[in-house]
Amino acid sequence: MITLYTQTTPNGRKPMILLEELAQPYARYMVNFGDQEQKSANFLKLNPNGKIPVLVDEAGPKGESHVVFESGAILIYLAEKFGSELWPTDPIARSTCLQWVMFQMASVGPMIGQAGHFMRAPEPQAYAAQRFQDEVARIVGVLDMRLAKADYLAGNYSIADIATYPWIIGGVDFVGLDLAPHVHVSRWVQAVSQRPAITNAMAITS
Repeated sequence: MITLYTQTTPNGRKPMILLEELAQPYARYMVNFGDQEQKSANFLKLNPNGKIPVLVDEAGPKGESHVVFESGAILIYLAEKFGSELWPTDPIARSTCLQWVMFQMASVGPMIGQAGHFMRAPEPQAYAAQRFQDEVARIVGVLDMRLAKADYLAGNYSIADIATYPWIIGGVDFVGLDLAPHVHVSRWVQAVSQRPAITNAMAITS
């Protein structure tokens, strides 16, 4: 049995999307942010960083229970476990996919998150807010350049798209991200949005 400790944040959506794509059963536990459950002693035993998502696979490697934290690591773990084509086996295709997964982890998510944080700071943080908003615009421009050359981030639909999509969709409201100038990202969003697994996962609220 796979248990996913998660929430309806962009990072929390990523493994839900992949599990839907894989059509794999799992137990979903929604961590209570209001009670700071992610900082509790029990949760910190699963992830010492105190953040969601966390995956517990009772039938892990060698048949033993295995815990995986960090959303990108969870995507790779699941795709490898189930032999999914969403994590390519060809070395060049896999390297390309990994690069775009890392781009999401290092740039797309953190910059949108920081922009949203400083836009909502209790005290005005105009410089910081503008700095991160500008960086978000630059990063989405990078995605647009890539998607001008390929249908999906790694060429074919992959865990790189799964990692990135919830952050772009979330960024539209969170930081006022305007996708209109980014025609290739907009085209990609429409294509990814039509996948049943995406629709199902994005509809999960509890």
